[in-house]
Amino acid sequence: MSDLDQRVVLAPDDGSLGPLLRIADDRLAPGAGYGRHEHRAVDVVAVVLAGSVHHSWHVDLPLAAGDVGVLRAGAGLEHDEVAGEHGARILQCYLRSAAPSAAPAHRVHRSAAGWLDLGRTDARLWLRRVRPGTSLTVPPGLLVLRGADGVLVEQQAGRVVDEAGVALVWQLDSKRPHWSKEWT
Repeated sequence: MSDLDQRVVLAPDDGSLGPLLRIADDRLAPGAGYGRHEHRAVDVVAVVLAGSVHHSWHVDLPLAAGDVGVLRAGAGLEHDEVAGEHGARILQCYLRSAAPSAAPAHRVHRSAAGWLDLGRTDARLWLRRVRPGTSLTVPPGLLVLRGADGVLVEQQAGRVVDEAGVALVWQLDSKRPHWSKEWT
């Protein structure tokens, strides 16, 4: 594995999932980072599956397995994320900003489980870990299941999940943004 192994698991380019732009399954080697880069008019929801990562913006914010970081780039910011001593596994979920001209902000949900307050009306996120040998009923929405065999993404009406891993469910206002209407 190189220092960064990024696998895009979902990237609708037609606005069909409302604010959700992309989901990537990222693996970072110990001490590896993305490199200093800029974001603008996007919210990045980082679900740390394993290991740890240090988010460096105006302060160094550590995130550990089970934490969810919500970065609102708003009018723009420059930052980096660097994996801890054991590397990191992160689901990076990108959403069109709900407030593109706002000042940048960052919030960390420690040991996140259940519904997370993302501070927006067009996207809700629910997540839970599914332990080996157990099952879990997930709410309806776009299921993103990170298990031992990879990432499953499916629109579903609520179902039982019995594969060990992390289950995320996105409930999205899927009306298409004005820019996507020309694609239909």
